[in-house]
Amino acid sequence: MVSQLRVYVPPHPLIQHWLGVARDQDTPSVLFRSAMTELGRWLTYEAVREWLPTIETVVQTPLAPSPAVFVNPNVPIVVIPVLRAGLALMEGIQASLPVFNTYHLGLVRNEETLEARCYLNKLPDTFEPGTQVVISEPMLATGGSIMTVMEEVTRRGVDPALVRIISIVVAPPALKQLGSAYPTVKIYTATIDETLDDNGFIVPGLGDAGDRTFGT
Repeated sequence: MVSQLRVYVPPHPLIQHWLGVARDQDTPSVLFRSAMTELGRWLTYEAVREWLPTIETVVQTPLAPSPAVFVNPNVPIVVIPVLRAGLALMEGIQASLPVFNTYHLGLVRNEETLEARCYLNKLPDTFEPGTQVVISEPMLATGGSIMTVMEEVTRRGVDPALVRIISIVVAPPALKQLGSAYPTVKIYTATIDETLDDNGFIVPGLGDAGDRTFGT
């Protein structure tokens, strides 16, 4: 059976509300950051609600023993924010995941070639077998950055089927590349936009997520 890339666009009204706030060019930086936090929260909730490993046990309430379910702390969960813009989603992601480790990866895009260059790599040499990975990358446009991220994590032993990408706006060129190279990855996004402009920006998109988050 041939695997096919799965892209989820949850129909939650709060996701659509905060997407509208983020898209609006008149949204000030402080409110844009709030929108990114909320989008990170709700998209991560959708991404992990049937994915997190759990264990069953019994706890003692003030009155009697009771069955309880907890997220299994023995299964490694990793969050990788792609700097800078990936940091904008982290507060929301942190609110939705009780236990995880964070590793930073910094990429910058050459505006002429549209290729990604790594300037910071804090990933470990290898990941434990079975590590579940959440990648925080608000925009999937040309696909250059996310393909670099996937190459780095799979080189270190991560199974692409255990990767969830949290993104706000995605475009067909990036999805095509991911689908060809890593069809078992799952993407959770607020919307799929139709095209890119001549500079490789998503249209209509929401502009430069990093610049708008940090007011630069």
